[in-house]
Amino acid sequence: MNTPAMAITPPAQAAAFVAAFDTIAAVDLGSNSFHLMVARVTGSELQVVDRLREPVRLGAGLDGDGNLTPAICTDALACLRRFGERLRRLPV
Repeated sequence: MNTPAMAITPPAQAAAFVAAFDTIAAVDLGSNSFHLMVARVTGSELQVVDRLREPVRLGAGLDGDGNLTPAICTDALACLRRFGERLRRLPV
């Protein structure tokens, strides 16, 4: 899912880190879905240039002992591979 570019101001403690890069990416690994966000650094703001959300439902893929099943691990790793492919296709 692509969304239009939007500006985000990072928290003060992250500002120095963010300023060291032209473009940054973040991945949020939630129990229901994984999110990828890519942003360009413009001054003190982040301009979101791409984002992707995929449902993975990690919480629904637990065995009787509360461990992730092999099938859900395969699905989660496939999602991360797609995120990597998406990042490789972005212009530098």
